[in-house]
Amino acid sequence: MRSRSWTCAAAGLVLVAAVGCAGDDREDPPTPTRATGSAPSRTPTPAPAPADPVSIPGLIERDHRGSDLRLGDVLTRTDAYTRYAVTYEADGLTISGIMNIPRGKGPFPALVLAHGYIDPAVYTTGRGLAREQDLLARNGYVVLHTDYRNHAGSDDDPDNDVNLRLGYTEDTIGAVLALRGSGRPEIDGDRIGLLGRSMGGGVVYNTLVVAPGLVDAAVVFAPVSSRPDQNIDHFQRGGGDPTVAKIDAAHGTPEENPKFWREAAPVTYVDRATEPLLIHHGTADDTCPLAWSERTTAAFEAAGKDVELVKWKGEGHTFGPRWPASMDRTMAFFEQHLR
Repeated sequence: MRSRSWTCAAAGLVLVAAVGCAGDDREDPPTPTRATGSAPSRTPTPAPAPADPVSIPGLIERDHRGSDLRLGDVLTRTDAYTRYAVTYEADGLTISGIMNIPRGKGPFPALVLAHGYIDPAVYTTGRGLAREQDLLARNGYVVLHTDYRNHAGSDDDPDNDVNLRLGYTEDTIGAVLALRGSGRPEIDGDRIGLLGRSMGGGVVYNTLVVAPGLVDAAVVFAPVSSRPDQNIDHFQRGGGDPTVAKIDAAHGTPEENPKFWREAAPVTYVDRATEPLLIHHGTADDTCPLAWSERTTAAFEAAGKDVELVKWKGEGHTFGPRWPASMDRTMAFFEQHLR
């Protein structure tokens, strides 16, 4: 298991990352005079401009915090695991979710699950990825399914939609850090993976490039595009979603502000990723085009990263007959990298 550098603070674990250093553009100093003995004067090096907070570099610059994992009510007891309502803290917000803890002697490796889009108005805690939550816990993984901000019992973030839902990435990073710092004997904080579906696949892409080294491996199913402008055009702009006008007003359209949209895309920063990535996509997916995963895979490959795209013939967006085989492939992948 590779080593990581994590810093502990009173509020919880802190993930510290930087995006670069300013160049040295100082002028030649004047020669000091013997009479005064004064030190040579220097032109101050200008500080680098801060990144747009609504961007991948902006997320990279943040000190991400995740802590205070709390188990609430028991929701279900099965022959293989116990399902709890949970909350944790992520960058100042309380986020709700569910956690399945296997029966038996731990510590167990852990997986954070990032669900796809479900209207927050109808979403209930732990909704989404129900098959995966059950199967993975039955196979010896602690499963933390995050609700995200603005969902179920989580705190509200009124600007999240206009800010391209990047808050979901903060919530996912916070979930990993909360697991790692929980101190619970059932959880092996040194063996953690990610699994995301549809929109959650985009959350996983963001997490891999914002916080390299945070987890050990990641899997995505039927993911969205790694370019948010494509997702907005495909899912929102054509349908007349009023949020799109607010996004355009706040950040400019892709034609008006290409720099913003380039910096909002995880594919722009695939060179930062360090973890192996497995992508599942059905050839008959009419929600998220297969071409999106093909292009993302090509970008990771061009950057020399460990990525594999598995195309499932005839499968649609939700996976049906081939879902058991896809999960066998998923569990073998996690077995290789987390056991």
